Amino acid sequence: MNRRKIITLLGGAAAAWPLAARAQQPAMPVIGFLNSASPGPFVRLADAFRQGLREGGYVEGRNVTIEYRWADGQFARLPELATELVHRKVSLIVATGGTVSARAAKEATATIPILFIAGPNPIGDGLVTSINRPGGNATGVALYTSELLPKRLELLGELLPRAVTIALLVNPSDAAYELETKGVEDAMRVTGRQMVLLGASAEGDFEPALVSAVRQRADALLVSANPFFTGQRAQLVALAARLAVPAGYPWREYADAGGLMSYGPSIAGAYHLIGRYAGRILNGERPADLSVQGPTKYELVINLKTAKALGLTVPPTLLARADEVIE
Repeated sequence: MNRRKIITLLGGAAAAWPLAARAQQPAMPVIGFLNSASPGPFVRLADAFRQGLREGGYVEGRNVTIEYRWADGQFARLPELATELVHRKVSLIVATGGTVSARAAKEATATIPILFIAGPNPIGDGLVTSINRPGGNATGVALYTSELLPKRLELLGELLPRAVTIALLVNPSDAAYELETKGVEDAMRVTGRQMVLLGASAEGDFEPALVSAVRQRADALLVSANPFFTGQRAQLVALAARLAVPAGYPWREYADAGGLMSYGPSIAGAYHLIGRYAGRILNGERPADLSVQGPTKYELVINLKTAKALGLTVPPTLLARADEVIE
């Protein structure tokens, strides 16, 4: 019996087989990706997340869908964006761009798994009840960046031994604002330096803040690890160069963009780790059983080209300790 006769005898049943087969296939999982900043400056970090996800067996567009929600620096939008992802019935939410994103996700759902990249105190921030056994629907990576500001001050002091007045750029709307300010004040008191406090919470605040630092004769600038600043790093680095202000930054992404010097944990490593965690959760593990991870690598990056443009000579001892020197 030929194929045409078989189809005729079966009638519409043969045509229905593909539809039935598709109906039996499991639905593709959906990851909600929530970030407080804009997508452009986070391309490399989002790629690190997707690489970690691939290592867990999930490839975007092939066997997993990712729904992106970017707040573009408008933190007040985060609760609404998190609620959108909940209504989308995502399989899990990846909350990046600081503790503010993690809090928005946590307030939006107590059942959907949440993976965060947040500040140094996820217990105090109400994200988990324990580091080793988070106990709820959230886990991720805690980046101890605020506590590193005194270390960055020390490194700037090695590069600029005659620097007396240091400007600190912080975001007054950030939960870490007081902790960062006090930490730097205490460190400067010990070394006999003076601090100029600068605040910025919107894109238009950066130039007036840095111009104020110059007017107050600040010898150098320390930049907070605020996620909004990270998203605007190109503008910050360009302003520091135009005003000839030596600056120390929290992430290597600043040095890559032309910043003088950075010291801090690998933020790309954190995105990679939560990508791997996402794969494990999609495979059935629970956030409650996945411990909150800390930084595994710290990087000192010096941009020698920028140092030369500023007329600075980097001490050989500092260069020898750098993980990377950009020339």
